[in-house]
Amino acid sequence: MTASAPAKTQYEAVIGLETHCQLNTATKIFSPSSTQFGEPPNTLIDPVCMGLPGTLPVLNQKVLESAVKTGLALNCQIAPYSKFDRKQYFYPDLPKNYQISQYDLPIAEHGWLEIELVDKETNTATRKRIGITRLHMEEDAGKLVHGGSDRLAGSTYSLVDYNRAGVPLLEIVSEPDIRSGQEAAEYAQELRRILRYLGVSDGNMQEGSLRCDVNISVRPVGQKEFGTKVEIKNMNSFNAIQRAIEYEIERQIAAIEAGERLIQETRLWEEGSQRTISMRTKEGSSDYRYFPEPDLGPIEVSPEQLEEWRSQLPELPAQKRHRYEEELGLSAYDARVLTNDRAIAEYFEATLAAGAPAKQAANWIMGDISAYLNSNTGLTITDLALKPDNLAELIGLIEDRTISNAAAKTILPELLTQGGSPNAIVEREGLGQISDTGALETAIAEVLAENPNELEQYRNGKTKLLGFFVGQVMKKTGGRADPKLTNQLLAKKLNG
Repeated sequence: MTASAPAKTQYEAVIGLETHCQLNTATKIFSPSSTQFGEPPNTLIDPVCMGLPGTLPVLNQKVLESAVKTGLALNCQIAPYSKFDRKQYFYPDLPKNYQISQYDLPIAEHGWLEIELVDKETNTATRKRIGITRLHMEEDAGKLVHGGSDRLAGSTYSLVDYNRAGVPLLEIVSEPDIRSGQEAAEYAQELRRILRYLGVSDGNMQEGSLRCDVNISVRPVGQKEFGTKVEIKNMNSFNAIQRAIEYEIERQIAAIEAGERLIQETRLWEEGSQRTISMRTKEGSSDYRYFPEPDLGPIEVSPEQLEEWRSQLPELPAQKRHRYEEELGLSAYDARVLTNDRAIAEYFEATLAAGAPAKQAANWIMGDISAYLNSNTGLTITDLALKPDNLAELIGLIEDRTISNAAAKTILPELLTQGGSPNAIVEREGLGQISDTGALETAIAEVLAENPNELEQYRNGKTKLLGFFVGQVMKKTGGRADPKLTNQLLAKKLNG
């Protein structure tokens, strides 16, 4: 009897994200220089962010407000008392040779956000809460620009741009609750949605406004202890986050199966080769020699101030998704698309408030209107000449069968670019739908007389020609025939 092969060990990934979010305040966290993106190098600097002797930092109050509101949106406990600390390390793009951050007393801790994984085939969603360990405020460093054949490894020189030094950051650290690349990408996207809904950041990964570092380890299924943690940097899109994690899971499992020892390190994601490469061994918190920042006093948030900021929070993406599904009867997919951008959600809701049915409004916004926006780069839904009440009017004309869906699409381009009343355009262009039975019967009789061969084929069993006759009636009436009534009258005439 042959011995059975040993069962293959099953592994699971344990993943957490550290996300740095640039706030969109007008000025830097501790100084009055502008935070404008894209200005010439080293033009947005001042003695404070350059760390010149004798300068003193002053906290930008808008940064504190944004931090507290983000913490509340992430269901965190807001600290009534917190402080800033100095994090010691040397980088060429950090002029002071230390970073002002928060260490043991952050502004917010112990929160969570909900991710939603949508199955497009079934239009259902799986929801999962990802814990938030902490959220704290800190200043950004500058930016190194490497010159040479391959930018970093083969660079022959490096230039430094200090414009970004001192730009306010929120660092948001998740619990190790994530188990796949897909979950990690969705966590990052949901976090960006929340930041954009709050209006505290644009979340543009391409501009560095949102930067995600992944901590990942693998372990046999059922094991409680974590494996060796590896950090991955240099991911500039949500797809890159997912691909980097999927690659790293396979790399770590292969190493363990081969008997190799994994080390705690920082690795870079190479987009071109679609792999991670080693960058450096990972520092521990002791390497940074934290101590309280002597030039900044402690931060105290009063209960009254906390409640005022809480009252200013908008309805957040997850809340909208739930409401759209439960109260409006939309599918998980529709709710997800409509709530992805706050401006689109508000446009949709304004259309409903003007009287449009939810599903029809969703279809127009997700279909023709989104297609128009996608084909006009830089245009947003708030730029459209077609306002929500006019869209509701257009949908109403279709619903009461004044015009056909085809006629509505005919006038949509003018509405998108010039606006105005759909009803007025319909009257001006003579696009009203023909619902008079006598007029339609006359048109049908003419079509049947003009197409005797097709009529004979239909009556000999080729019933698919019904669509042909409907099309001919539409053509004869300039697309104005009521489709439903036309089908009914044709069927009666053809089968009579």
